[in-house]
Amino acid sequence: MTLRRFLRWSEDQAAAVGLTPAQHQLLVAIKGHRGPEAPAMRDLADYLLLQSHSAVGLVDRAEAAGVVRRQQDEQDARVVRVHLTEKGDLLVQNLTAAHLAELYNLAETLNNLLQTSKLDHRSPTE
Repeated sequence: MTLRRFLRWSEDQAAAVGLTPAQHQLLVAIKGHRGPEAPAMRDLADYLLLQSHSAVGLVDRAEAAGVVRRQQDEQDARVVRVHLTEKGDLLVQNLTAAHLAELYNLAETLNNLLQTSKLDHRSPTE
């Protein structure tokens, strides 16, 4: 129940800044990409567990919202790389800070539940 509340809270946070949950996940995937270049479309599809055509549609909508931009790869014209715009970068930074704070609170709640559960399941000889 606690995790589901967190997911709902996360969806609400994204909506409050004009993003869908999938767009928020896209921004996190772009921001978290490791490597010297921005992620390629196929990287994003892999990160988000999407078919490539679904990733393209998601990027289309995020681009229309002004949070990402596409750029053809300089080395291989067949590859499209996806970058955060200034707006997208600011949104993902703010959302990430809020999520980290909420996760910290959630960890405390889950730890308390775990401790309570351990006390409830002690053997009579303890």
